[in-house]
Amino acid sequence: MPPFLWEQHCCLPLVPSARIADLARYPLGSYLSVNVGYSPHTTEDSLKLVRQYRSDALADGRFRLVHSHSDIGDPETIALAFDLEDSGPLGGDLDNVALFHEFGVRSMLPTYNSANAAGCGCLDTEDTGLTAYGRDLVRTLNEVGMFVDGSHCSVRTGLDLATHTQMPMIYSHSNFAALWAHPRNITDDQAKACAATGGVIGINGVGIFLGRNGVGDGAARVEAMADHVEYGVRLVGIEHIGIGSDYSFDADDFNGMLADHPELYPEAYTKWGPLQWVPPEELLGTERVPGLDEVLARRGFSADDRAAVFGGNFSRVAAQVWRD
Repeated sequence: MPPFLWEQHCCLPLVPSARIADLARYPLGSYLSVNVGYSPHTTEDSLKLVRQYRSDALADGRFRLVHSHSDIGDPETIALAFDLEDSGPLGGDLDNVALFHEFGVRSMLPTYNSANAAGCGCLDTEDTGLTAYGRDLVRTLNEVGMFVDGSHCSVRTGLDLATHTQMPMIYSHSNFAALWAHPRNITDDQAKACAATGGVIGINGVGIFLGRNGVGDGAARVEAMADHVEYGVRLVGIEHIGIGSDYSFDADDFNGMLADHPELYPEAYTKWGPLQWVPPEELLGTERVPGLDEVLARRGFSADDRAAVFGGNFSRVAAQVWRD
């Protein structure tokens, strides 16, 4: 097991009744970024959610809410911050970036799959990149101290993010299209542009983005994650690869939403059958499924390299980007 895990994106059910205790499936000492909203959510929706998550986390006692980078690394607690998977919950008001920052949001995607006021999504057939509002959003994220995140964005929008950010950007949970040609995966040019900012690409464990979506494919999904880590290291260097598993604690609800909302999730998502993920236990290793750390060690990654992928790289850029 790696000494420190930085999980740059995972998802509880997006309802106030979600069980914050489920996050304790990750080991003590970890850092977790938990989603608190995406394109269907209003400002009020996401603020209500993040307030409830924070309250529940404090009451639980196993979690430490992240205000600054120094709040991370306590081996007796799980450090907890939040992310927005679309700029829609800002309600068009860039002042809300600072408001969400106050509540512990440390990462934001301009777009989620489809075009909005900020730019284009990865499922759009016409890709016009960032809008003027999107460029203003990037500048505001830089000023407030929040990650500019290109996951779910279109190719041109992702490249525009790298052009306009003054701080390292990230792809919190994105794999490589060169290995598996899904529209949610990023191009080599996107990866290189991200790395040129000093940023990090978080490899995810979603079956349809790995090409390993069978119910019994747990070990194959971890091996596929390792394939993407290896590819990314060859492409942009070990210092630019991390983990953002995109694990969903509400798998049944999410798969139901795929069926109920074809306008958000077209055939590229639904044709593979119910989505499968790499859960925290398999990411770290079970008796039946070797964990990613073990697989990477078998493939020749040193302890230092594995520590960089599992936490050091995202921690480094957070120290650069975040403000107290």
